[in-house]
Amino acid sequence: MRSWPLLFGCLTLAACSIVIPTVEQVEMQDAARPVAQAKTSTWVLPKTKDALEKVFEFSDPKAFRVIESKEGPILDLHAASEYRAAVRSPFAIALLRGLEFGSFVLEAELLQTGREYGHRDLCLFFGFQKPTRYYYVHIASKADQNAHNVFRVEDAPRTNIAKKTTEGVDWGKTDQWHRVKLERDLEAGAIRVFFDDMKTPIMVAKDETFGWGRVGFGSFDDVGQLRKLRITGDSRPVKGDMFPSSDG
Repeated sequence: MRSWPLLFGCLTLAACSIVIPTVEQVEMQDAARPVAQAKTSTWVLPKTKDALEKVFEFSDPKAFRVIESKEGPILDLHAASEYRAAVRSPFAIALLRGLEFGSFVLEAELLQTGREYGHRDLCLFFGFQKPTRYYYVHIASKADQNAHNVFRVEDAPRTNIAKKTTEGVDWGKTDQWHRVKLERDLEAGAIRVFFDDMKTPIMVAKDETFGWGRVGFGSFDDVGQLRKLRITGDSRPVKGDMFPSSDG
């Protein structure tokens, strides 16, 4: 628990008034604290296996691995994650270490390597502040209340927030890669998701609950792969891991 110094206004040695900071004063002091300087830049997935193994932390390190390919290293979610959060939310999460993002455009290629069914999915995470507070995009074969939507996890089971979605996507065969793009405008609260067609979004949402946060890849409870990740936008350094048990 954070302790705040008492403010003393002494009139005489025998009489001294104690002033306890109000909530507003505490919030003002918090707001005045310096934060890491933000900058607009582009982050690109490392081109070597050794480097890629160091840039992510995992909800369950045993579920992820890095493999080589002709196109460069691939982050492979190859096994079921045993991680379970305190609230109903995705099991398999890989977060970028050392950076958090405000407004950004994320581009990548995804490969779904699991069986075909309605909730066959892969996820993109953003605005990640802690394991029970973040957004994620759930890209799935068929849309329903719990699939193929933009979700907010706010210390409670996930809630869908998209104003527009398609009926789902065709992941195709387990060797079929797809281009994805996630756009976030922090100031406007705007979120747009694209799949193969980079002109027409498959999801549109607006929400201003969370600000800056970590970004990542994973799945609710499926398997798949990520390559050619590129993030352009406002970023700033951040310390510490979200999942202390992660060994990267």
